[in-house]
Amino acid sequence: MTKLLIATNNKGKVEEIQDLLKELDIKLVTPADLGLKLNVVEDGKTYAENAEKKAVAFASASGLISLADDSGLEVDTLSGAPGLYSARYLPKPTATDADRRAYLLKNLQNKPRPWTAHFHAAIAIAGPGQPIQFAQGQCDGEIIPEERGTGGFGYDPIFFFPELGRTMAELDMDEKNRLSHRARAIINARPVLKKIFD
Repeated sequence: MTKLLIATNNKGKVEEIQDLLKELDIKLVTPADLGLKLNVVEDGKTYAENAEKKAVAFASASGLISLADDSGLEVDTLSGAPGLYSARYLPKPTATDADRRAYLLKNLQNKPRPWTAHFHAAIAIAGPGQPIQFAQGQCDGEIIPEERGTGGFGYDPIFFFPELGRTMAELDMDEKNRLSHRARAIINARPVLKKIFD
């Protein structure tokens, strides 16, 4: 069976991507499975550039076709921040997801609600002798001032879907993997993967 490397060390992302690709006849492996430790500097100007950097680095190091994503939360009233810097929004090396959520809410305190926002994801697929291919996904919602739910990671507990009356962190894996930005990007990437692995 052909292997696909999920090019991330983020356990939450690995679980989501594994679930989204479980129906494909591909063996999914992680950097941990291979004992691969890479720290890719994400200094691209777009999500696609950062995803490409990660996919290429992991493909080069492993010799396997690699799938990487880069994603971010964009809040309209903050001119699209934190955006590309979502994972590094709080300039403190030891900052946790909870610290970043608290920092975002602090920056929104004096802004009028609703705090409309969207998550954006870009997927890059790279491999030895393969052209790099991309897929994108987005989901829309708003930021709420109180955390709700225990699922997911990152900004999920404060990202609210008004039409569902729930946050991303209140969705189960099946629901999240129908609605999330990463889910939509992976769904758009499936035909690419099928073509590569067929």
